[in-house]
Amino acid sequence: MPQQVKKLAVLFADICGSTALYDHLGDNLARRLIAQCVATMTGEIAAYQGVLIKTIGDEIMCTFPSAEAALHAACAMQRAVESGEYEGEHPMHIRIGFNYGEVICESGDVFGDTVNVAARVAAITRASQIMTTQTVVDALPPDLREKTRQIMRAEFKGKQEQLDISIVIWEMDDMLSTRIGTPVFRKSPENIDEMSLCYREQLLKINKERRSVVLGRGDACDIIVQNGFASRQHIRIELRFGKFILVDQSTNGTYIRFSDGNVVRLVREEMVLRGSGSISLGQPYSENPADLVEFSVASNHAQRQVAE
Repeated sequence: MPQQVKKLAVLFADICGSTALYDHLGDNLARRLIAQCVATMTGEIAAYQGVLIKTIGDEIMCTFPSAEAALHAACAMQRAVESGEYEGEHPMHIRIGFNYGEVICESGDVFGDTVNVAARVAAITRASQIMTTQTVVDALPPDLREKTRQIMRAEFKGKQEQLDISIVIWEMDDMLSTRIGTPVFRKSPENIDEMSLCYREQLLKINKERRSVVLGRGDACDIIVQNGFASRQHIRIELRFGKFILVDQSTNGTYIRFSDGNVVRLVREEMVLRGSGSISLGQPYSENPADLVEFSVASNHAQRQVAE
């Protein structure tokens, strides 16, 4: 078959923690869980005019005719996997990265820079996330563009310029409403509902209405921290399956001091935030930083118990 050049969205979806599954559950059960999860992912492709290009172990690669179709398919895959019922009630999670542009189509496969960037975006994506490029965001209609939020600039090997990377907010209220009865989405007594962030005179809340915020010294951040040690987009805090996750994406790291006085430093890592404390962007507490962000996590369950 001769080569063809087409403009397509290229999507990679990868099962998270598959190596650990084999270690903890044994080869047979792990293999069955991975096969079931792969089948769940591939089952969402056709509805969005997608084509499965290949399955590579615990990862699939597929193409879609538009950025819009790929985004819808990515969200559908995440919903299907997160709400799926698996053998032994073992939860499964995937990460998805995709890009849009010209590709070379030959012998049922696709090649080119668009494919390479899509694979690299998937590689920097974390569990239960969807990441994409500015090229995709620019190609989306306005209503879907609102479901994306730029969170970092990434350097990829072989690329001279840094690329703007956006996260897709896929776990919206309308997606959850029809699935609230499934085990993975049923509220547990420990379910956390809201986090308050306070910086100088600014107060911001993260909850089911606003699931993700970015802090840093860049003008596009939700909270602009006036600190020379902070990166432009220093940290992201997101509500992910009932937990508040702080993701460091900075140069100098992030320092977190909890209410018990314990201090943790994160560098390109993530951590669950519980209780209350403060966050210092790029500067250790030993240097007495002035620009601290105070945080406090509360749950409706805890509030109800106090009221009772």
